[in-house]
Amino acid sequence: MTPSDHPLRPSTLCIHAGTYLDERTDGACSPVFPSTAFAFPNAASENFYPRYFNTPNQRVIEQKTAALEQGEGALVFGSGLAAITTLLFTHLKPGDHAVFQTDLYGGTFLFVQELTRFGVAVSFAGTAGEFAASLRPETKVLYVESPSNPLLRVVDLAAIGQLGRERGVLTVADNTFATPINQNPLDLGIQAVIHSGTKYLNGHSDLNAGVIVSSAEVIQRTTEYAVNHGGLLDAHACFLLERGMKTLALRMKQHNENAARLAEFLLNHPAVAAVNYPGLPCHPDHAIAARQMRGFGGMLSFELRDAAKLDDVLAAFRLVLPALSLGGVESLICVPSRTSHRKMSREERQRAGISDGLVRVSVGVEDFEDLLEDFLRALEVAGCC
Repeated sequence: MTPSDHPLRPSTLCIHAGTYLDERTDGACSPVFPSTAFAFPNAASENFYPRYFNTPNQRVIEQKTAALEQGEGALVFGSGLAAITTLLFTHLKPGDHAVFQTDLYGGTFLFVQELTRFGVAVSFAGTAGEFAASLRPETKVLYVESPSNPLLRVVDLAAIGQLGRERGVLTVADNTFATPINQNPLDLGIQAVIHSGTKYLNGHSDLNAGVIVSSAEVIQRTTEYAVNHGGLLDAHACFLLERGMKTLALRMKQHNENAARLAEFLLNHPAVAAVNYPGLPCHPDHAIAARQMRGFGGMLSFELRDAAKLDDVLAAFRLVLPALSLGGVESLICVPSRTSHRKMSREERQRAGISDGLVRVSVGVEDFEDLLEDFLRALEVAGCC
């Protein structure tokens, strides 16, 4: 077999897919094209403009992400939520109905509430069977987040994809936690994939971005809507995102390993009541995760047995940083009820299974023994041993 006989593998795609080759210098990196004024007429007879999602640096990200997710096309946005809202507004109108996963990222949940102000009916479901039972004649979108934020629930993507095909409904999966290294929803029958590029795609906690990957038809339709709403990512941020994506496969290998080892440690710690990590055999969705994921990711959450000691635990960390966001090379820890899901009412959080003692961990790529020592110290100093 010659190299050209086999599709490029993920680690190689991270580095090479989409790179803008500068014929003048033959540089290894894509140049930055900061212009907002491009000549017209031009050889391509195309109106180039950042808000049109067609400048060179934007296309680099779109081609690289599409290659990794094995989609026909992609769009890059200024944030993950910009990607989510644009895709949903493109495919939903007053009188339509959409079904969303019960446990969603807080920002997505709040936007779903806003959708109702525009005349879109919404329902929530947890399993593929519940999604099927929620379908109506006017249903246009099924939206899942797998693994979910912050409970790490896993949905059967193949079943959701089949349901969408049978009923002619757009199926969407937020693949932020898994990344295209660990999971490819399009291969499982999902029609559109969303990433918060702020997180693992970039991996260095220094920019905001979002990406949609789908068929050429869905991307074309979404682009026509997006150009009127200004959710672009500028050239410099695209350059940083491209640089981050080159190490995505390398980083995810260590994220996966560290998170699996930390989950095992926490599962056996007396201060911890429960651990949510799809790689654990005791996780309720482990069988589904093992079937559709190649790795279980760098995110986990756990329930502290004594929620009253939560602030003491957070204050005791020396290495792990109590902070918002996730997916960077550094380990971060946060309390969803106070951060990502704080705008939900207490009743809404309780229905979603998000307690005041729930702690979410974005496990970084540090030496695991250092992370282990930091967790041991934090739980011990707080009197949780």
